Amino acid sequence: MGFVDRLKDKVQKENLWFFLLLLLSTESRYGYELRGLVKEKFGFWSGTVTAYRVLYSLEAAGMVKSRALERRRYYEITEKGGRELEEGKGFLKGLIS
Repeated sequence: MGFVDRLKDKVQKENLWFFLLLLLSTESRYGYELRGLVKEKFGFWSGTVTAYRVLYSLEAAGMVKSRALERRRYYEITEKGGRELEEGKGFLKGLIS
């Protein structure tokens, strides 16, 4: 594994919360849908268990809330989650510049 591959791996998989909040900032989504969108939009797979574990952690921290609709649990970002996302974006932009 090359250095850039290692960087991608660390940024993507160890910060899945950021990518999930980014996707939830536009609309409510269910867990399996989020996992597919992470692959489609950001180019990496998260483990199924990992994605749900991160969603549960985000919910416990008050950054997302969920509701059951039909047979799915939909997640949406909260105000607190939005602030955390914006802070994360600011950090990354500052890092690049």
